[in-house]
Amino acid sequence: MSTSDAVTTDRAGTREHSTVSSLLRLWPYVRPVRARLFGAAVVAVVASCTGLVIPLVLKWMVDGPVTDHDPAGVWLGALYLLLLGIAEAVLFGLRRWLVARPLAGVEADMRADLYRHLQRLPVAFHDRWASGQLLSRGTTDLMLLRQFLAFPLTFLLVNGVTILVGVLIMLDQEWTLGLVLLAPALPVMIVCWIFERRYSLVARRAQDQVGDLTTVVEESVLGIRIIKGFGRHRSQARAFRELSRTLRGTELAKARLLASIWAVIVTLPELAIGAALILGTTQVADDRLSAGTLVAFLSTALALRWPVDSIGFLLAMSQEAATATERYFEVMDAEAESSKPPKSSACSEDSADSEDSESAERSATATAVATGRDAASGTASDAASGTASDAGADPEALARADTAPGDGGLRFHGVRFRYPDAPADSPPVLDRVDLHIRSGESMALVGATGTGKTTLTALVPRLHEVTSGRITLDGEDITAMPREELRTRVAVAFEEPTLFSASVGENVLMGAEDTAGEADLERALAVAQADFAHALPQGTSTQVGEQGLSLSGGQRQRLALARAVVGRPRFLVLDDPLSALDVHTEAAVEAALRRVLAETTALIVAHRPSTVLLADRVALLSGGRITAVGTHHELLRTNAEYAHLMSGDEETER
Repeated sequence: MSTSDAVTTDRAGTREHSTVSSLLRLWPYVRPVRARLFGAAVVAVVASCTGLVIPLVLKWMVDGPVTDHDPAGVWLGALYLLLLGIAEAVLFGLRRWLVARPLAGVEADMRADLYRHLQRLPVAFHDRWASGQLLSRGTTDLMLLRQFLAFPLTFLLVNGVTILVGVLIMLDQEWTLGLVLLAPALPVMIVCWIFERRYSLVARRAQDQVGDLTTVVEESVLGIRIIKGFGRHRSQARAFRELSRTLRGTELAKARLLASIWAVIVTLPELAIGAALILGTTQVADDRLSAGTLVAFLSTALALRWPVDSIGFLLAMSQEAATATERYFEVMDAEAESSKPPKSSACSEDSADSEDSESAERSATATAVATGRDAASGTASDAASGTASDAGADPEALARADTAPGDGGLRFHGVRFRYPDAPADSPPVLDRVDLHIRSGESMALVGATGTGKTTLTALVPRLHEVTSGRITLDGEDITAMPREELRTRVAVAFEEPTLFSASVGENVLMGAEDTAGEADLERALAVAQADFAHALPQGTSTQVGEQGLSLSGGQRQRLALARAVVGRPRFLVLDDPLSALDVHTEAAVEAALRRVLAETTALIVAHRPSTVLLADRVALLSGGRITAVGTHHELLRTNAEYAHLMSGDEETER
């Protein structure tokens, strides 16, 4: 329900950068619209300074027409004030117009870049990160950044210029009163510095908690059937309420900090204005200061109240924008999948094992050729593999002996895999796997729960990168080809099918290039025995809904299988694709699937004998290694572990 420990650890170091350095990372996105933003800032400065002219007009009116009892001069002054007010309002409206469209574009560009980058990040990244954290970065955080660029960024500059100009005007009018008003400046700056440090931590905590809350909502919506089925709505509501209360407490902490700085920022200047009023009144009474000058001075001081009072508000929004920027770039800085061969320290430490593996492979191949083994069928070696495996011979050497000369088809060369976030001293999930699925051949992959079958299949389309060793397709290392090209050659169907909020046809055709048409769709549906799609309300145009939960598990699995075969892939990887089907439907799918398998090279994770019989040969994965290779019947006779897995008592074992 909450963010993973890895993400939480990442949060601990987020305040190593200052607010300014964090916000400067937005420059590449702001640069294309910098002209309009600069123009808007200039307009806002002019508008604000226009407001400072009003006290000077008041001084002229009081010392001139009002003192001289000149009604015409008073009306003229009133007209000046009206025109200045209209000009100020028009200029501020122009500023908002200047920034609205470009900043909406900046937000859209950042969101598009984030989504694009998420698609390129490895599966290991998505395994570590809660989806709610990613959603909050693409929605709430980017909204905060747009608001910062639209208002605080401009007005931090505008208000700074306004305060500077206003102070110069007041010092010019009466420097003694000006010094009185400047007295609170140092305490206010100290308070702002303390506020910035404390508020940044609370703001970051609040944004992370919003991400955690989003995760809970998403999981509850997607898992609503489980929640209702087990009557867990009250416990889920309690969990949500606890997170909501935690977030509420953090938001109240933010409010307390903001209230404290406002109390200081408002109180100290107000006391200074009161002191200046008393001192100025005394000077007017002693004829050392004109009444008009005092009115202008106090009017200028009051005009500076908003720029000064807004400091806390603007600092708070700036801190929230800085933490939102950090959260955004935490994702953007994550290393995306590269088309270059992966570099791993494990490769060097396993190099000796790889050399031994290749040497044994060459020896086994030479022996097979010398004894006149039939390279096309390989049945003799398959039987030998199972027999010798039980007898205690080296299973890896036997698996390599089964390999025919040449590198056609799908081949695993001494593949070792350990998850990136696993402890360095933990055993690998896969350890020196050697396996060859010949071109046009189907290989069933069998093993007990946790032996790494699904992990092995995920290595073929490079959803994970091998720790050491290599995988080749028709002799070409998969790391030497772009992922886009690799994934056009290899089609996959997972045991847990995922459908998108789109039509049935769109979900199936996602597995093919844009050239696939209606005929390809019909063929794929026929192979997967998914004719039920035509009986849906709008046929193949029917929207299946989020996660395809409007369909049964078997229907979703058949559509996922159709998606895998629609593009007539050169290589096919199926992870127990028929597990959710009833016996009769499974038999029909198998009959149609055999025709597809005859045209491709396939690796099929299987748990039931009926699925195993689809394949030409079977590989047994045990302890992270291939321990036996042969036909189903051969392994039943010669391999006790395989026979145990395929027995009736263990048929449902996963």
